Amino acid sequence: MTTFRISPTVAEAFPDTLIAVVTAIGLRGHEPWLATVTAQQDLEQQLADGAWQPADESDPRIEAWHTAYRSFGTNPRRIRPSVDALGRRLAKKGTLPRINPAVDSYNTVSVRHGLPAGAFDLDQVTGDIAIRYADGSETFTPLGEPDTTEHPKPGEIIYTDTTDVLTRHWNHRDAHRTRVTEDSTHVAFVLETLHATRDGHLIKTAAGQLQDLLTEHSAQTAVQYLSPTHPQAST
Repeated sequence: MTTFRISPTVAEAFPDTLIAVVTAIGLRGHEPWLATVTAQQDLEQQLADGAWQPADESDPRIEAWHTAYRSFGTNPRRIRPSVDALGRRLAKKGTLPRINPAVDSYNTVSVRHGLPAGAFDLDQVTGDIAIRYADGSETFTPLGEPDTTEHPKPGEIIYTDTTDVLTRHWNHRDAHRTRVTEDSTHVAFVLETLHATRDGHLIKTAAGQLQDLLTEHSAQTAVQYLSPTHPQAST
């Protein structure tokens, strides 16, 4: 069992944070995920038809993350929140990346709702996961760069387990070690907002849509929520 925790200092700095943790057990990543393929294609068609646009940095959902990044010393126009980068890529290319069914599922839900998302292969996680400020001693190996080691700056918000950092800049980029592949069978997905009073309904809708995409291809799924008033959840 893995427990997610928001540190008291992060909770104090961002008191309206809400994070949905969607867990899938017995995930089957090698079979066709037709509903995910359809969701991707529908979103791309809406973009092509001019019926929908991804949220950009003028949108309050993205703007809030830019403000948060600046608060801990990260330039959000150089190092962008994941949903901002994904939306910009979609707007430019007209298509979403195809990685694997589980990743494609959360990417589609993320960009549709303008909410940062990520995922961790829980079989590769050591101990519990904390969302906290870095102290500068931590190490991070970026997704797709297994031979690279980075060190978050002190004060940067990170996801980390007992080995090293799982996500830098809160939600900019995930780690290579805990990446989700077709072989991952026990996965925790996260969807995040900094404004629960405004976007609480949105994150719950998004979490429900992601759970629906996962349920057909999992033995079991569940949704839990992290917030400053409920700062931990066990998966």
